[in-house]
Amino acid sequence: MSELTLLGLCGSLRAASLNRKLMLAAADRFGPAQLVEGDLNLPLYNGDLEDQGMPASVQRLSDQIRVADAVVVVTPEYNKGLSGVLKNALDWVSRTKPGPWPDKPVAVMSAAAGRAGGERAQLMLRSCLSPFRPRLLSHEFHLGAAANEFDAEGNLTSERYDASLTTQMQALRNEVVLLRKS
Repeated sequence: MSELTLLGLCGSLRAASLNRKLMLAAADRFGPAQLVEGDLNLPLYNGDLEDQGMPASVQRLSDQIRVADAVVVVTPEYNKGLSGVLKNALDWVSRTKPGPWPDKPVAVMSAAAGRAGGERAQLMLRSCLSPFRPRLLSHEFHLGAAANEFDAEGNLTSERYDASLTTQMQALRNEVVLLRKS
């Protein structure tokens, strides 16, 4: 099998965010692949701006989704929902033609301060993604009390979380393999 491309979409713009650390840990557990990090630092969606032509940054993100073998979407939980940055990116990409999401293997996950690990944000994210018809994995991964779960090098420290993340990423890889066989 040729090298796979895994696209990581992190709903936090902070370079040292816990969600970015989770995205990198997920990519590591996915196995051999080129990780491409999508840039979600996009202008706010505005129909007038769209009428002037699709922003190059939005088209680039849509193209990255389209050519990726699989996508990992990681969201923080802000005020019991997904981040505005991530929602804005989804709204913009939904305006590109053709849509890049149908049948794309996608894993969603979240890292948050609370015990539920961003479960509400992830539920909202799944709702936002469903109209695009991706191959959304049913396996969920919520990293609770996330600030306590990484060491100084950004490695996941809990064997329980590590095993669950590995299981999710193996399931994502399996979806890619199934698609390539069909």
